[in-house]
Amino acid sequence: MSAPVLDEGALGPKGWPMGRRQVTIDDTTLRDGEQSAGVAFSLAEKIDIASRLDRLGVPELEIGIPAMGAHERESIRTLAGLGLEARLLVWSRMRREDINDCLGLGVGMADLSIPVSRQQIKLKLKRDEAWVLATINAQVREATAAGLSVCVGMEDASRAERGFLLRVAEAAQAAGAERIRFADTVGVLEPFGVLDTIKALRAATDLDIEMHAHDDLGLATANTLAAAMAGATHLNTTVNGLGERAGNAALEEVVVGLRQLYGIETGVDLREFPVLSSRVESASGEPVGWRKSLVGKRVFSHEAGIHVDGLIKDLANYQGVDPAVVGRRHQFILGKHSGSRAVMSVFAEMGVELDQRAATLLLLNIRQFVDQHKRAPETSDLMALYHDMAGTFPHAAQRRQTPVTVC
Repeated sequence: MSAPVLDEGALGPKGWPMGRRQVTIDDTTLRDGEQSAGVAFSLAEKIDIASRLDRLGVPELEIGIPAMGAHERESIRTLAGLGLEARLLVWSRMRREDINDCLGLGVGMADLSIPVSRQQIKLKLKRDEAWVLATINAQVREATAAGLSVCVGMEDASRAERGFLLRVAEAAQAAGAERIRFADTVGVLEPFGVLDTIKALRAATDLDIEMHAHDDLGLATANTLAAAMAGATHLNTTVNGLGERAGNAALEEVVVGLRQLYGIETGVDLREFPVLSSRVESASGEPVGWRKSLVGKRVFSHEAGIHVDGLIKDLANYQGVDPAVVGRRHQFILGKHSGSRAVMSVFAEMGVELDQRAATLLLLNIRQFVDQHKRAPETSDLMALYHDMAGTFPHAAQRRQTPVTVC
């Protein structure tokens, strides 16, 4: 399964030249996502997550680290035996014994990772740049001879010298690699630097280029989109942005961003994404913030009267992203900043028709409720307020025969 090919000379909505190329999502929820501190997916959870990603049309999945042990390898074999349409990858250090662990698992591609910054080469590996290049030459050749397709993972690429990155790409291509992965391992890049660096790599190599971004500065999605604009062919993501420290680029943000900002379709359909998002949230034990873009509980909720009034008149007045693309819908929340039109709309959804006087009276009680309880009233609270008011002003509201459930 591959992403659609863009037409030669096509322009995205912002006027960016698209070119004739592919942008492929390589989701690493089951590898880098699971590397989040304290996260451990059960086999059943891995099967469910992988299957749901596959049904969304995600074309590549990175599903584990074989060198972690026999239990991990058995999980990888199980996932490989599901018959998924997605291409499957595993992650490995660029060491002979680790590469051997990648064989015989039913997975045809491995990301062989090696540090490329002076910081990590000298202070982590106690080696030099010549050793890195020699290792790439030897281990990539061994891996490809054993039948693996290889992506050379350039760990800590964001802190490496550009000249050395170009030499790494050259060595990887000469040894038979299919792809290089540019890893912003510690999340220190910004989009303009990404654009410049990936453009330089694109001009220097025929290899596929994958972007792997971390969110330490809150820029993982922005950096991933910049890489796509610069010519990256593959993009690492995770569901909900799960990942080490501040996480990785979020699958949902990257897919929607590529489509809405640049007219790039990845072949990923997110209309069933809320179920997957919830599944990853529960399996990881990492709660999704209420204001997390696209998937947070409140991101398509509206309270301010001016916004609700505008949305009722035309959704485009206050809709930057259509919630339907991620299987969501707008929700009106009644609170301190609500107006009477919002009260009338919400109660209509609950099967209660209010006139202007009733809505105004209820709004006063709703504001008092919020001040007292420090939260928005739920459906049961609203109905209690309505019944209290209706007892005092019996002609101010009328209940319909067929109530409608409010979302």
